[in-house]
Amino acid sequence: MAVTAEVRKEQIRQAEEVLGLEGRRLGFARSLFFGHFRADLMFPWPQLEPAEQRAVEELVGEFRQFAETEIDPFEIDRLADIPESVRHGLARLGMFGLTVPREFGGLGLSQSAACRVMEAVGSVDASIAVMLNAHHSIGLRVIVLAGTEEQKQRWLPPLARGEVLAAFALTEPNAGSDAASIQTTATPGEDGQVYYLDGEKRYITNGAIAGVLTVLARAPVPGREGTHVTAFLVTPDLPGFEVVEARMPKCGIRGTVTSRLAFHHMPVPASNVLGRLGEGLRLALTAIDYGRITFGATCTGAAKVCLQAAVRHACTRRQFGQPLAEFEMVKEKLASMAAEVFAMESATHHAAALMDAQTGDYMLETAMVKVFASEALWRIVNDTIQIFGGQAYFADEPYERMMRDARINLIGEGANDVLRAFVALVGLREVGQQLKVLADAIWRPWEHWLELLRFAGRRIYFSAPQIPVTHAELAEEASRLAHDIAAFGKAVESALLQYRESIVERQFVQKRLADAATDLYLACCVLSRLDAWLDRPDESGPALLNRGRLFLAQASRRVRQHLHALRDNDDALTTQVADDLVNGYRAGVGAAPSPTAGAGAEFA
Repeated sequence: MAVTAEVRKEQIRQAEEVLGLEGRRLGFARSLFFGHFRADLMFPWPQLEPAEQRAVEELVGEFRQFAETEIDPFEIDRLADIPESVRHGLARLGMFGLTVPREFGGLGLSQSAACRVMEAVGSVDASIAVMLNAHHSIGLRVIVLAGTEEQKQRWLPPLARGEVLAAFALTEPNAGSDAASIQTTATPGEDGQVYYLDGEKRYITNGAIAGVLTVLARAPVPGREGTHVTAFLVTPDLPGFEVVEARMPKCGIRGTVTSRLAFHHMPVPASNVLGRLGEGLRLALTAIDYGRITFGATCTGAAKVCLQAAVRHACTRRQFGQPLAEFEMVKEKLASMAAEVFAMESATHHAAALMDAQTGDYMLETAMVKVFASEALWRIVNDTIQIFGGQAYFADEPYERMMRDARINLIGEGANDVLRAFVALVGLREVGQQLKVLADAIWRPWEHWLELLRFAGRRIYFSAPQIPVTHAELAEEASRLAHDIAAFGKAVESALLQYRESIVERQFVQKRLADAATDLYLACCVLSRLDAWLDRPDESGPALLNRGRLFLAQASRRVRQHLHALRDNDDALTTQVADDLVNGYRAGVGAAPSPTAGAGAEFA
């Protein structure tokens, strides 16, 4: 049953309150929805400070040496566990405290530096990458962001040393991507010194082995009606803490501990409230930004492994009298893989730099990176298997495991379809508000002449923005990208004028706009990085330039296709077919082909 207009309006109000969009200056990605290019947030290309760059290179080198001798991804997958010896080794390297401030025992790396380290982890084993991400990027991150000084002093040192693992307990049977549907309750005691938690959590990474968990639960907030999501620091020794299922069997990342937990009137001291009462969702969404950007890094690492293996196999495997690398369909796969790897890495580095700079508005960028990187890795693993053929299908090669491991990336830290809707609706919000102001101004022109003048100026000068590349070799790509950004801004405005408030239900439109915006953002990152690389070209020569140019060409073509599909599509027929299936199922006549049906049978 569709939600009512009143319910939808309240959902939007709550979402805007949680996201804290009011008064926040538009970031780079949100500006694209106006057809603008914020050069100050894209140029110059961000670089690590020399001292931090050296520290990262040293740490990555130490990690790779450790991985070579101590980490066996086949064994981790087969035994469905990460050995204690591996965890201890990671702890000795400082991998559990990458961005924890030095004063609390961590390495104090920037997010940009940590992403480079996590890329190396992602190239070795996905289970270890997910364990560290759950511990570091979302688990202890909330304590760094919102913990009191006492909470930081108590928890961060052992977490940074790897003596204690962290977990982030959000997901429930009825609350996943819809985090606001959390049903776990936190009832305050009579003296206000304790909260009693009741509820269930599932799919919690590190859940059964964590020493401290951030649990989201609904608690009353003084001065506000109802209950509101609040974050609590919980330890497994509290009475009423139950591990219902320690290790849930799963398709991939089998080395991770994924658990079901339950809380039975579990007393949690009020001093363990993390942040303010009722602000748990906002804190969770902020932490998840860090998790998403780390996904971008680990996916990039795995994709690089696949690319190297695919090139090697294509060059050495001969069929029909010549190497596979001589066939154009193989060339197409290799080239697209290389272009996408370059784009994944570029966008991850840029979004991480925005987070380090604390620009205040990078939620769309991290969502775009997560969606693109996870789907690009899925394509790259698939193409690697296709190039290897039957050889890759067997368990003595790593690629079938990498395929299973890669699938969760499209679901974790926000399912990709949900993130597409998120990107589109957050991006459309400011444009829609300005159009509403314009609509009001039309009826009172003398009171709102400035708004009318601004709109008229935007219509007259809705031309391609300036993209300040410094190298003539990139002038053509910059011009094409600028025109694509302008066309996107016009398409956004047209969609809002056509659908108005109902655009919140138009997911076909949302998907096309989100995908176009994502390609534009990644193209901007690639172009800026190429411009910086031309200042100091290295031994990679023209190969790097060609990879970037290929991505720019492919992204531009996809953007134009997405915008064209806003006008020329099969949306009505697609909806009708889906509705026929759903209505048939509801009527009890069978809505899907039977798995045992014979050839030619449509329904059971």
